[in-house]
Amino acid sequence: MRDEGRPMQRRDVLTGLLAGALGATMPWRAQAVTPEDSAREYQRQAMAQFPLKLIETTGDNALAKWQELKAAGQGAPVVLGGEDEHHSLGNLLTPFAPHGPYGPPLRPVEDILRDAASIRFPDDFIQRSKDSNEAAIRQFKEMLAAKPDMPLPVITESKDGQPRTLTRDETIAAMLGSGREPPLGDWPDTTDAMDGLSVVMDYRTGQPLTKVIIGLAPTDDWTTIPAILRWGHWNGCPKPEEHVAAFRNWRDRYGAELVAITSDVINLRVARRPQTRDEALALAREHYVYCPDNIDQGVGTFSALAAALMSSDWWYFWWD
Repeated sequence: MRDEGRPMQRRDVLTGLLAGALGATMPWRAQAVTPEDSAREYQRQAMAQFPLKLIETTGDNALAKWQELKAAGQGAPVVLGGEDEHHSLGNLLTPFAPHGPYGPPLRPVEDILRDAASIRFPDDFIQRSKDSNEAAIRQFKEMLAAKPDMPLPVITESKDGQPRTLTRDETIAAMLGSGREPPLGDWPDTTDAMDGLSVVMDYRTGQPLTKVIIGLAPTDDWTTIPAILRWGHWNGCPKPEEHVAAFRNWRDRYGAELVAITSDVINLRVARRPQTRDEALALAREHYVYCPDNIDQGVGTFSALAAALMSSDWWYFWWD
């Protein structure tokens, strides 16, 4: 997956280490341990440490089962998505995999929750985003001054339906302006409501998945689930404690509750929608500092996102 552990890279390293360790203990005439064997052992050990009880259901029954488990009061349920062809929970398992002497130990949940309590949402997110953008622009200017002919990325835009590659000067201007907010945009005449429980659907067919896994977290406070799963802090995804802080803020203001969390997607459901355009626009800005791709690679403007928030009880976030 990602930065503080880019799972696919880390998984490859761990698979190789595990294969070497297992192979070294076997008689020289024994059959060699294959990468597939190592991957299965990696998954087995991660599953043994995974902190949620797993319950299998179907995509078309997932929300009803989630509600049933919530009402039972035996823990906090969360939909973890569908199983893949390897019957794996994917990168949800990465923090609990066997890291050996080269990997970081798991952060205690208590430490994550303590850090979450000190975060002011959304103010700290806004300041962090501003500081990060300013640092990136400052570094780019320094690199450009040291080497004016440095290679630049190829950026294309669509104008009148035709793709066009930016000139070098236009590319530099675009990169220097990359920290700017998205446009406000016009308020849309019609709005497509956000998808509901999107993680239980097969995006290729639009049909419910045949097998979906729900996790039951050992807590009566669902906002702690990102801490229990050590979820986040890769690419642009917030840290676990930042998810907890955002969830608690939205729970108190909008009655938000976490229904699903997969390797890269979160589905929240709210009890109260924003009531005015101004409130919806302010909320859209909170969503943007929490998950920029919802606009940058999604609806494109604050107004489009705000209109969607006024028309749906479901909030969708994803990080690639």
